[in-house]
Order: sequence, then structure tokens, then C-alpha cells
Amino acid sequence: MIKFDLRLIAGAAAFALAACSGGNDANQPVEDTSPSVAAAEEKFAVIIGGTRVGHVIATTVGDAAKIDYQFSNNGRGPAMNETVAFDENGLPIGWTIAGKTTFGNEIEETFEIADGVARWRDAAGEGEAEVTEPTLYIPQFGSPYTPFIAARVLLADDDMTVPAFPAGNLRLTEMEELTIAGETASVVAKAYAISGADLNPDYFILDYDNLFFAYISPRFIVIREGFEAEEKRLRDLAAKYNADRYEDIQSRFARQYAEPVRIRNVRVFDPETLSLTDPVSVVVEDETIASVDPLATPTAPGEVEIDGAGGSLVPGIYDMHAHMSDNAAILNLLAGVTSVRDMGNEMDVLEPLREKIESGQLAGPRISMSGFIEGVSETNNSTGELASTEQEAIDLVNMYAERGGYHQIKIYSSVKGEWVPAMADAAHGHGMRVAGHIPAFSTPDEMIEAGYDEITHINQVMLSWVLGPEDDTRTLKRITGMAMFADLDLNSEKVQTTLQLMEDNNIVVDPTTVIHEFGLLGRNGETRAGALDYVDNMPVGFQRNAKVALLNVADEEEDAAYRAAFDKIIDLLTMMHERGIVIVPGTDLGGAFNLHREVELFTTFGFTPAQALKRASTDMAAYLGFEDRGSIEPGKLADFFLVPGDPTADIKAIKTIAMVSRGGKVYFPSEIYPEFGIEPFTDVPAVSGE
Repeated sequence: MIKFDLRLIAGAAAFALAACSGGNDANQPVEDTSPSVAAAEEKFAVIIGGTRVGHVIATTVGDAAKIDYQFSNNGRGPAMNETVAFDENGLPIGWTIAGKTTFGNEIEETFEIADGVARWRDAAGEGEAEVTEPTLYIPQFGSPYTPFIAARVLLADDDMTVPAFPAGNLRLTEMEELTIAGETASVVAKAYAISGADLNPDYFILDYDNLFFAYISPRFIVIREGFEAEEKRLRDLAAKYNADRYEDIQSRFARQYAEPVRIRNVRVFDPETLSLTDPVSVVVEDETIASVDPLATPTAPGEVEIDGAGGSLVPGIYDMHAHMSDNAAILNLLAGVTSVRDMGNEMDVLEPLREKIESGQLAGPRISMSGFIEGVSETNNSTGELASTEQEAIDLVNMYAERGGYHQIKIYSSVKGEWVPAMADAAHGHGMRVAGHIPAFSTPDEMIEAGYDEITHINQVMLSWVLGPEDDTRTLKRITGMAMFADLDLNSEKVQTTLQLMEDNNIVVDPTTVIHEFGLLGRNGETRAGALDYVDNMPVGFQRNAKVALLNVADEEEDAAYRAAFDKIIDLLTMMHERGIVIVPGTDLGGAFNLHREVELFTTFGFTPAQALKRASTDMAAYLGFEDRGSIEPGKLADFFLVPGDPTADIKAIKTIAMVSRGGKVYFPSEIYPEFGIEPFTDVPAVSGE
């Protein structure tokens, strides 16, 4: 199941809960609480960050529904049509979905129930199961109409829980009653959560005719036309529901000890020697590391002791290309990601989230914020702040600086290249760095001369070497054009000129290798390489979508070109590393387990496991200017995690985490993962003296 996300990496939301609406004009409660099917065309607006970017149009006739769903944001977006057939009880017995995902992967999904057997085919493959009771199918590429279909069945069930295909159960929970103002009238409605298909619940709203009104999330909303003015309020409501859920998890599972905590029998990763120490005990008091003691040092009276069982204690790692949300925050922390650099977000999402994490309301990493600046165009990204002139762009730089907490600006693809020198001067004048995409119709060489400090995504470095000056990188050309990397001569003058400029100007690269691996090597029906080591522990929806390609691969020739393009990326990163160009680990895929893969990929272009670990932890603390973290030594913040294995010998060891400390607050992932439908990877460490 693919959750709604600004990038919608694998396509449309597979169970993004939104649907069709209708009902009488009065919108009053009615006696019959069973949901009905709208008898006419219903229209909904798709809105991202306050900007309308698409639509859902649903038409129901008798026992069938047809849905047209599409949007375009940042020059890309899904477009699909689906037809659903129902039995007399509203249960889907036939479902076809056709179209394309955000990055152009073809969708051909089918489901049917016939002769007591359910059969389905999607990008992950085929399946079938005997039907012994009413069971809901969870489409892999379902449109925002999907939750209405599920709600019809779940509301009629006594405990609002129904088994699902391919596996698991769907559960509906009523949240609260709402009154929502429209252009001509108000609607009385109820908010619901539906869970069981993936890591987190989805939230949506039905009116009192039990017809769909809105799908809500903190960043993305689908809402009945005529009520668009309420979208910000409803996005805030979704943020509250998320916060309530995660605050509850924080209150139940975070361990904040008033007493000193001794983590006994651990080997500490030493970034100076790139090795593990002999077994020791690490003592934490409040937020900081008090001492690193010989193993023979006895536990002092009043101390809490955690048995490290001879495992490795590693400084917290950094995702240097995050787009943070509350649901991603806790999963990152449980994966040992104690700090992130957010590379572009809405201020009204990011700033409150950061405050809640720092206050202890929510579990999450420490967040370094980037001020996202995009130009106005037909294909601009709806995230962040938009500028239509150079002066507006400069004003936005100054605005971020004055707000405080933003250490850099991130420039996006629709910013005009000629604005960048003035933007960079303004940023540098405030002590802020400049990072970003290469603006459309510009080159890396020009942006380095204009004042860039860092280039975001390795394809942004490479595209001007293979595309023409007329090619618009605000479109999918910046993705599909990577096939041309296969024939790129890395020793050519144009490549070497750029690399020399990077070397001479200390340009840093945030390659997001893991997302390029996903895009260029992912194939429908095959679990993507980055998920292989943990996918079996994940919910069934996650497992299905780990087998969905990012891009459409037309034929064997294109397949070979994409594979060769990824090899060329690794060759280029190897060359950069050998030349001393600084490469930082980031994912653009939500971090957490994906950051583990990013760090692992560093070992494919010249880093040893220990060097990759140092780059992801100690080096990134220094790069961001933090002297109080990045290593495990007295006086530093207690940001670290415990793994049973030795990551200096096998970097994959960081994927199995037994304990995380974030400023002395202790988490045992194996206690918390079941809340997300994840099977734990390790045992919970023994604790004494609590």
C-alpha cells in the first residue's frame, strides 16, 4: 500500500483514503446510517500545500463506479481510471485500474471474485484466495475513492473490522463530529481513521449521508469542491490526529530515567581509529554522556543498567535529505537516525513538528531546517515558498534568515538561474549555505560560479552532460534522461571541467544514491534491492509496494540502459570520492531503513564500512556545525544506538537495532514496531534497577 506523499514515489496512494460524495443539500443526519452510493458525478479537488493540483471525479451508476483521478505537481503526477463492481451488499467483486504512476510506471491492476475465489494481479504479481467471508480487497494503486468503498462495508460490520485481501484486516475507527463551512452551506460530518493495511492509519471524512467528503493529511488533501477554503483547517486536523497517536506512543514507550543509566558491555565505535573499542560501559546522565568506563567498573547504587550483551554502540546517523513528517519522525529515530536535515517543507508543517520533538511531545530526530525556494511556473513544486521575480526570491532568503533556525536555503528547479547570484549573496550574508537542484536551462558549472555550496541529487550534476540546452529538467526528462548516462564518458572534458570546479570550490554533493537505485534498478514484481534486508518484517502493504518499480521500463534495451546508468552513477561517485569531493548521505525516501541502504551504498564507491559509518555520523555533525554530538565520549549528547553485530566489519549490522538513545531518552524498537505492524528484529535488552 502506497501512502499519500508529496513525492508519491511508487504511484498513486494505494489505500489513500478518500472517496466520492453527495447527499442532500441540507446535510442533516438521517436515520439510515448505512452508506449509500452517489447516483451522479461528484468532483473533488486535490490540493498540495494549499495549491490545487488535480481532481477526483467519481460517477456511480447502479452497482458500478468509475473514477478519474489525476494531479500534476512538480512536473509530474499520477493519472488513472478505475472501474469497480459491487455485489448487493456493497462489497467489491470486480476492480480494474489502468493508467500511470507519478513517474510514468504503467498501471494494469485487476481484481475479481468468481466461483468463491478471489483473484488479483498488480505490479507485485498475482494472487488468489478462497472467499469464506466478506473480505475487502486493498488495491495497490487505488484512487482517493478507495476509502468510501471500504467504509460502505466497514460501517455495516458490528465491530467495523473486516478481513482483507491479500492479507490482514481493515479496521475503521470513528474520530469526531465536525461542521465544515462551504461556499453556500455548511456540512455536518464525521472524521474516521482506517488502519491495518500499512504502517499508519489514514484519516478521512464522511458527511452525515455517509458519503465521502475529504481525505486529510498534514500535506495533502482531497476535498469536495466548494469547500476548498477549509483545506488548511482539515490538514491541521490530520496533523492533530497524527500527533495524538504519536504522543500516545511516546508516553507509553519512551524511557526517561531520573537516575544515571549504565549501558554495560558494549564496544563503542571510535571515529578516529575507525574501529570498535574493547568492551566498556557507557554512563548517561540527563542528556549527556557522563563517562565511558572500563567493563569491570561496578554498577553504582541507584543506577539503571541496560545489558548491551557485547553489541556495538554507534553514534546516531544523519539523513541529509529528509522531508520530515510526524509519521516519519518516530520511524527514523527507531532506525538510529537521531538527526536529519530537512531539505524542503511547508513552514507550518516543519516548524511545529520540530518544536514538538524538541519539547518531548513526539519522538523524532533533531531537525536542521532548509528554506525551500521555488520559482513560479506551470510545473513548479507546490512545496515551500514561491518567487516570481528575483527580488521576491531575495526577500524569501531574508525571510528564512529572520525566522531563525534555517541554516541554508534550497533552490528548486523553476528558480531562474540568473537570480541565483543575488540569492546566494543574500544567503551568505546571513551565514546561510546554498544548496539545491540545478535550475532548468542552467548548468552545474554556472551554479557553482553563482554561489552554490552543495548540489542536491547526483542526476542534477550529470544531466547537463547528456541533455541539450532546450531540455526542460522540470519535467520527467530529469528522470527518464538518466538512461543517457549509460554512454557518458566520465573522462570527457565537460565532465572533468565540472569536477574540477567542484573540487576548487569545495562543492558538496548530496547524491541520494538510494532513490536513484530504486528508480533505475527497480522492476515490477521484484523486491527492490534497498528493501531486501527488512521487507519480510514489514506489513503486507509495504511488502507489495516494495515490488513496484518507480519508472516504466519499455523494453530490454531501456532496461539495459537504466542498469548501465546506475553503474555510471557509482563510477562517478567513486571518481568524486577519490578526488576528495565531499559526499553526504541522504535519501529523499523518508530516511529510516532507506538511510541504512544509503550508507551501505557508500561502500560501493570507495568507503569502507567504518568510513561510511563515520561519514553518516561524526562527519555530518561536524558538517552541520554541531560540536556537542557525533561521537560517544564524555560531555557529548547521548545520541547513539545499539546493534548486536559489528558494523565496521559488515555495514548491514546497522539494520538490526536493539536500543536507541536520543539525548538520554531511551527507546527499544522491538517494543514499538508492533504498533506499526512491523515484526521486531531483535530481543529487548535486559534492564535492571528501573
